[in-house]
Amino acid sequence: MVLLSSNMQVDSNEITDEIALRPINCELNPLTGADGSALHSQGETIVLASMYGPIEARTQHAKIEKANVEVIFRPKFGLPTIKDKFRECILRNTCETALLTALHPRTTISIQLQEMDNRCGMEACAVNAACLALLAGGVPMKFTIAAVHSIVDRDGKLVLDPDHRQALGSVASFTFVFDSLDKNLVACNTNGRFNLAQYNDALLMSKAASEIVFKFYKNIIAKSHCKPNSDEIKEE
Repeated sequence: MVLLSSNMQVDSNEITDEIALRPINCELNPLTGADGSALHSQGETIVLASMYGPIEARTQHAKIEKANVEVIFRPKFGLPTIKDKFRECILRNTCETALLTALHPRTTISIQLQEMDNRCGMEACAVNAACLALLAGGVPMKFTIAAVHSIVDRDGKLVLDPDHRQALGSVASFTFVFDSLDKNLVACNTNGRFNLAQYNDALLMSKAASEIVFKFYKNIIAKSHCKPNSDEIKEE
């Protein structure tokens, strides 16, 4: 079990002098029954992700050329809504793009996401939690993925990774997902009214901010694989 937190910043001359995200925290493998799991938080938004597989697929879901990827999103309270089902679809397509599904035909890779608290940026937090759970489970991937959320507030100002207070009255929101290889756009979900300039600014700012998330992945995975010093073991 690994616990790591990050509040790093990177520079971007194109958009602003300082790109910052809310504090990122993650505990790897908090669930012993899952093949991989992650309790991930960005600010006060928290998602518990678990991954199972590759396991034998049911006949109706089996694909002869690749693995079947399923994503189940559970809200904090009550039954899943239409919005939650739409969110599942986005998350499934995003995760399937990153996975090497051709290596495991006739199997299922199941990703389950439990909303613990939503204080804005739920989709981005869920994508990052799913990626960390897949990494913890050792599932082969083409690349890792990082999601960043931003909004256009009521004054027309672009706000990166806002909390729920900053998001009140926002006129548009963006969630961008990037790959770790060339920082290409993997997925994009937008809501509200915005112009092309605002979209491009949000894209560039989110791309720069994705470096924070990728660095966080590297740090926590490296720490999870660090072997304890032999002298420390003897002392214990």
